[in-house]
Amino acid sequence: MDLRELLSDFKNDNINIEEALDKLKKLPYEDLGYANIDHHRQIRNGYPEVIYCEGKSDEQIIGIIEKMYEKGSNILGTRCRLETYEKIKSIYDNCEYDKTCKILKIKNHPIENKGKGKILVVTGGTSDIPVADEVYHTAKFLGNDVGRIYDVGVAGIHRLLYRTEELQSARVIVVVAGMEGALPSVVGGLVDVPVIAVPTSVGYGANFNGLSALLTMLNSCASGISVVNIDNGFGAGYLASMINKLD
Repeated sequence: MDLRELLSDFKNDNINIEEALDKLKKLPYEDLGYANIDHHRQIRNGYPEVIYCEGKSDEQIIGIIEKMYEKGSNILGTRCRLETYEKIKSIYDNCEYDKTCKILKIKNHPIENKGKGKILVVTGGTSDIPVADEVYHTAKFLGNDVGRIYDVGVAGIHRLLYRTEELQSARVIVVVAGMEGALPSVVGGLVDVPVIAVPTSVGYGANFNGLSALLTMLNSCASGISVVNIDNGFGAGYLASMINKLD
């Protein structure tokens, strides 16, 4: 329940003081034994808590969803297994799933677009799409207009330059790349908006599971680039959404 709705219900005598106190006790967080659900996060940060599904059992994930659903929250889960989604779908028929990036979504209410402009997600190659789609779906779920430009890496730079006008129309750009990870520097030199670089673990042995791309991005000589962790599409999408909503 939203805090404003709770206060309004109490003011209008729809609930008594004991019922209001009981709901307020659960508002900051709810202890399930294996998880403390931060129901207060949306009030503080503007977004509800997101479920990182990897490492959690199906029962734990379903238990967290149940409590968040009761509060009327829109629910986003990352790194969700297909078999977990199928169990959840049998309980919540409004559950959606993207197999490419393993994103789980349950919408309790419509998502309002509050972004000030467009977020663009750009990849070096097709192999980077699973991480890029995590960026895309996260930013969309958080209420933004999001576009995609895929497979425009530095090995064929003309593909990227052909889209320069589109790049320059964005308010925030997220660049997802593996191998040597040079693409964010190139994009950063073409635009006057923040660029969020996401190194991926795509590459051969000397890529060190994304470490070489991470170091390249951290050492970029282009201005206005920030870097998130390896394969962290969710973190990049979340940050892009925050930037896009700034006045």
